[in-house]
Amino acid sequence: MKGSGDITGQVADCLLSIEMALRQLGMWETERPPADAFVSSEPFCLDTLTFTQWLQFVFLERMKLIIESAHPLPTVSGIAPMAEEYFRGRPESGQSLIRELEAFDRLLSVD
Repeated sequence: MKGSGDITGQVADCLLSIEMALRQLGMWETERPPADAFVSSEPFCLDTLTFTQWLQFVFLERMKLIIESAHPLPTVSGIAPMAEEYFRGRPESGQSLIRELEAFDRLLSVD
């Protein structure tokens, strides 16, 4: 079994890889959406943000805060299927981002 420090470092590496994939896809945004875009009762803020905005401004920010604050990591993740759905029928394949999210999901979901 791996120590929590090992998994935390691996999660941090995954988060950087997710950010890099967003940047390579040209989906990294320099401006934060307005505050009211984050007030949503929908999963992934689907009614107010794109999936990639949610990844950047909600998921990545929250995960980085969890790591920096040494809070317990989530014990399960299932974000990759949402990414697959988001990229279905889009001109971008999103495969690099989906692979990084699959790696993240596996990392957190392993006992």
